[in-house]
Amino acid sequence: MTVQKPAEISTDGSFKRQVNKFTTPFGDKPQDLPVIAGRYRLIWSAACPWAHRSVIVRKVLGLEEAISLGTVSPIRPRLPHVDWEFSLNKGGVDDVLGFQYMSEVYNNTDPNYSGRPTVPAIVDIQSRKVVNNDYFKLTNYFETVWKPYHRENAPDLYPEPLRQEIDTLNEIIFTDINNGVYKCGFAQSQESYEAAYDVLFNRLDEFEQRLSKQRFLFGDFITDSDVRLYTTLVRFDAAYFTAFHTNRNLIREFQYLWGYVRDLYQTPGFGDTTDFDAIKKHYHLSITISPEKSEPKILPKGPDLSVWNSEHYRDALSGNQEKFLIQ
Repeated sequence: MTVQKPAEISTDGSFKRQVNKFTTPFGDKPQDLPVIAGRYRLIWSAACPWAHRSVIVRKVLGLEEAISLGTVSPIRPRLPHVDWEFSLNKGGVDDVLGFQYMSEVYNNTDPNYSGRPTVPAIVDIQSRKVVNNDYFKLTNYFETVWKPYHRENAPDLYPEPLRQEIDTLNEIIFTDINNGVYKCGFAQSQESYEAAYDVLFNRLDEFEQRLSKQRFLFGDFITDSDVRLYTTLVRFDAAYFTAFHTNRNLIREFQYLWGYVRDLYQTPGFGDTTDFDAIKKHYHLSITISPEKSEPKILPKGPDLSVWNSEHYRDALSGNQEKFLIQ
């Protein structure tokens, strides 16, 4: 049987992630999506790092009452196309939208949609249509134009004086680390894999050095950049190291990155939204960008999760000893 090459694999065997289609921003301009509490539903998978960061920010800022949450299974359904399924819910459909598959939401939005149905996705509850699936900017909308619905004393994850620096660093984190592990894992040529591998670990070495001198990426307080780096680091040892062949080092073998990611894990909004069981099942048992996968598959028993709550000593790098988000 001839297996069709996934659309996101280039002729040289390298992985090129599909472009998000629904990118209308939230705001107060006539062409923007209106910021209205109760109007939208955020759909995520606990396995997905792109979706996880939006859920972290939603919880840290206290947006749970303003934006409802729907969850798809970490195990993709066995279909001729790649999809997400609401199989965790009673009845196998989303409680609010009534759909079984994420593709149904996308097809309801655009009957000609031909890309992968991705999460995170913001869905208008009344129309049951995707209004935004721009994972790159979604957390920034939560941090800025959704501010009227933030909890009291919510931290500023995207402080205006640092936004240009945060945006620059976010681009590096996305290109070389967030997407870098996928460039390794989805590569279909040795050359493209090794090139992505070298870039990934060179960047991790740079962040190891940066975090040897300060508690978080911009000093003593958590920003949007820390959220983005966290979602890759927390999945690294349990998934990427083996499943994506990113096996030069485990994160727990980096002195400072390991302390840093545990510091974040032990911060409200981070560890309590991290589901290692979902992560392991998705990356080791499920399909990714192609429905064609060989059988059987084995779910690894490890790693030991008790170490995530061990002392990280990162507060020694901070002038402020408070445990929570410092601003």
